[in-house]
Amino acid sequence: MATSPQRAWRAACPNCGAPVEFLSAASASAVCSFCRSTLVRDGESLRKIGTSAEIFDDFTPLAIGASGSYQGTGFVLVGRLQFGTDEGPWNEWHALFDNGRSGWLSEDNGRYVFAFDAPTPADAPRPERLQAGARVTVDGRPWSVASVVQAKLLAAQGELVAPPPADRAIVISDLRNAADEVATLQAVDAASLAWSVGKSVRLADLKMSGLRETGIGGAGEKTIKAQSPPCPNCGAPLKITLATTQSVVCDSCKSVVDLSKGIGPDMAHYAQVNRMEPGIPLGRTGTLPIPSGAAALPWQVVGYMERMELMSGGSDEAEAWREYLLYNRTEGFAFLVDTNEGWSVVRVLTGAPETSGDSAKWYGTTYGRRWTYTSQNTYVLGEFYWKVEANQQTQHQDYEGSASGHRAFLSRESTPNETTWSAGESIPAAMVASTFGLAPLQAQQLERSGPPSMGALFGAGSLITWPRLLVILIVIILLLAWCSHDPCRDERRAFGAYSQEYQQCKARSAAGTGAYFGTGGAWGGYSSGGGGHK
Repeated sequence: MATSPQRAWRAACPNCGAPVEFLSAASASAVCSFCRSTLVRDGESLRKIGTSAEIFDDFTPLAIGASGSYQGTGFVLVGRLQFGTDEGPWNEWHALFDNGRSGWLSEDNGRYVFAFDAPTPADAPRPERLQAGARVTVDGRPWSVASVVQAKLLAAQGELVAPPPADRAIVISDLRNAADEVATLQAVDAASLAWSVGKSVRLADLKMSGLRETGIGGAGEKTIKAQSPPCPNCGAPLKITLATTQSVVCDSCKSVVDLSKGIGPDMAHYAQVNRMEPGIPLGRTGTLPIPSGAAALPWQVVGYMERMELMSGGSDEAEAWREYLLYNRTEGFAFLVDTNEGWSVVRVLTGAPETSGDSAKWYGTTYGRRWTYTSQNTYVLGEFYWKVEANQQTQHQDYEGSASGHRAFLSRESTPNETTWSAGESIPAAMVASTFGLAPLQAQQLERSGPPSMGALFGAGSLITWPRLLVILIVIILLLAWCSHDPCRDERRAFGAYSQEYQQCKARSAAGTGAYFGTGGAWGGYSSGGGGHK
């Protein structure tokens, strides 16, 4: 645990006279906690170079003065930079270690990375020349470009290594590698280029004290208090519970409201048609070990998204799947994914797997590429830590392997500005139903099965003889005939052959005519992916 510094330096703020203290001799700048003046050390005094905006209260559990331990050395948080893009803000906390070293504890959407500044490698490219998803070599090592964004410093607080780059656009590129490392290239202008490297950490492993009450160990949840602004579409109060929320869906009219630019009467939004409620109700909490082998923790369903594959070549089949966004206040976010092939639990990776041809390798497990496709959002409910846009499209590459006796997955998702990798494992539908306390009828609706194989129809190892081939052709002809007269064709096309929407439409049709022979059950849908997630 961090101890008191051996020596501190203190001077009066030249703007308001309040004392400003430096715990590190290497720190060159600070922000006055009273008047928010941005100060630099000038000999034995301080000089004002500007004024910092007020920190946006994002209800982080971290705070200046909080202390902990990393890699056996104590540290204390002494400063904070708050950056932002159109997608929302994030924090970089200046950590001063007992040995005098400075580090950065980055915080974004409930995940944390501890990084350290390093000399910029001679082979480092300019971040503005990079593209998300590209492969680059920096410092003699291969990296995958995760994102390239143009950010701005929103506010600063406390003791800093250097004066903050106020009122200037900052181009930031995040790089990931197979060693689970995160590197950052940051350029404020054409002459500057900064480089840092770090690794993902769990806040619980840092054994921190002095955290805010709204965070870990506090009595309250990590929530935005007294924030129920009216929906810009219908006026009903919006329910915002997570401080990291960038998009929220109105309970009344189902409009998707953008919160990334703040809360106000001109919040951007888009309308969507109300559909069926998800199989697991929003707000329901279940205890799961994510990933398998980890301690079982309570995870709450805070968001729900339906996604659909965009078919090429004029095909009218559309594979749909569902993703439940889960939240735990100490671990951040995870996903529970429901596809026609079954259920899986998924988390976004910090690093990037090593890829070669049609295979990807991650922590000793090799995965084979199975699907490449494009998806589009079709329906959302609840809250999301990213900005959800209408008909948002994502490129996917899905890989499959086996780990710890489970079907295991890797998924690479790409948008124009970001590429993310995630890892998941299959989970039985019965375990999902039991974990989230579903009634027997609700549990039955969670069961999934893919289309039957020829082996399932005729027996493993059976020869395809002319009589059997004739049977297959007759079955196909009948299926095509039934599909062409399917009164629920639109539901099947939009949501998939295994969706609740399609099954309920079939039930309504059967009740009305008594003569509908639809292609539901184990027939009708061929899985061409799914299981991807943001």
